[in-house]
Amino acid sequence: MRYSEEAKKGAKKMITVQNAYNLLNRRDEIGLSEVLLREEVGYLAYSPLAFGVLAGKYLNNNKPENARVTLFPNYSRYSSEQSNKATMLYNEIAKKHGISLTQMALAFVTQQPFMTSNIIGATNLDQLKENIDSIHLHLSDEIIGEINAVHTQFPNPAP
Repeated sequence: MRYSEEAKKGAKKMITVQNAYNLLNRRDEIGLSEVLLREEVGYLAYSPLAFGVLAGKYLNNNKPENARVTLFPNYSRYSSEQSNKATMLYNEIAKKHGISLTQMALAFVTQQPFMTSNIIGATNLDQLKENIDSIHLHLSDEIIGEINAVHTQFPNPAP
């Protein structure tokens, strides 16, 4: 907000903010998203799958070969006990509604009213296709309600 005030006095206007945002890290919903909307600053979400955690590939203590968290265990931001529990519950929601956890997580980010762009990443064409196809998924109020119930139980386990 302070930077936006300086821009009104002649400094270059901030155009976008690029922050981590996903089902396990929704901290920017508290305050920042409102400022960005009011100041017409774009929000670019990176790590919408939380280093692949929200693809479900690490569920049940799996350590897939060549996966980011397997290769770089020091990136443990999304590997806490709370994150694991929340991810399991998000996976149950996705299964219940017949969608993939990956697509649900990406659609959730894309559907936010303050979101300008969802930065996806993939290591193979199948992942890329699944990620891109998430733009066709609109999460119902019921699914959003279930997601928010998990968030209430495990608020921002990986800020």
